[in-house]
Amino acid sequence: MTTAHLLDPAVRPAIETIPDLELSPEALPLIRQAMAEAFELADAAAAGVVREAVEIPGLSPDQPAIRGLMYTPAEPQHVEAAYLHVHGGGYVVGAPEMSDASNVHLCSRLGIRILSVDYRLAPEHPVPAPLEDCYAALAWLHQNADQFSLDPARIAVGGESAGGGLAAALVQHAHAQRAYPICFQLLTYPMLDDRTRQSDGEADSTTGEFVWNRAQNRTGWTCYLGEGTPAAPSVPARADRLDGLPPAWIGTAALDLFRDENMTYAQRLMNAGVATELIIYPSVCHGFQWAVDAPVTKQYVRDHMEALQRGLGL
Repeated sequence: MTTAHLLDPAVRPAIETIPDLELSPEALPLIRQAMAEAFELADAAAAGVVREAVEIPGLSPDQPAIRGLMYTPAEPQHVEAAYLHVHGGGYVVGAPEMSDASNVHLCSRLGIRILSVDYRLAPEHPVPAPLEDCYAALAWLHQNADQFSLDPARIAVGGESAGGGLAAALVQHAHAQRAYPICFQLLTYPMLDDRTRQSDGEADSTTGEFVWNRAQNRTGWTCYLGEGTPAAPSVPARADRLDGLPPAWIGTAALDLFRDENMTYAQRLMNAGVATELIIYPSVCHGFQWAVDAPVTKQYVRDHMEALQRGLGL
């Protein structure tokens, strides 16, 4: 069954230009190289934003330093709030540059500091390495709060797809550690549950046809988990309890493979007493924001920015 007829006509042309990648460990180096060559950075200076590469210490001396992209408003001001961003890519591809335009926009419009972390990728670095890198970035922001003029109580985390999954994992891990608080989680169609990689016959046929399909999802989770047993926090949906977590915004898409796991996670958060906003964008799929001029994308950009603004108390 094809779901092309269900796609928003304003989104469909952009989605049809995205290649259907056949993911495998052997193909990943070439896919990563092709993606890196295709990245286009926004004009940060024109937006009044300073973008700089930073080096984040690993959690321990035996762990490598982590690259990140830092976005800061160019005009001198007291920047009190920060957003730790985690890029998508199925846990196996991607880099901070792929979300550069969004992060420049958020930094410019909200006047906040943004750190996008270049975490280690699977299968070379399976669980728990990606989460460790994200936690190291959160710790670094907190430890340098005075230098960055940050209020430690106003640091949010978020991301898209696998980045949303890692952001949710980071929230759970930070809550358990109780060392570095997070005030808000901003999750765009997060990749939360390894059980979604089960056989095609068990799934809703209206989801997962475009951009990120079931075969790709199986590869992503297999690479990410490695020899490990699926468990929270690295697999956020497997957490036994969600009470005490910070408020959440979850934006997903009606045709997205992750739609049902996103809805379930949002309901579990609400049932646990966590203030949660869930938006399901109709007639669109994973990656619909590539259609930058579509009305639904413009609505998402507004919703996403306004949720972060509220979450940071701006």
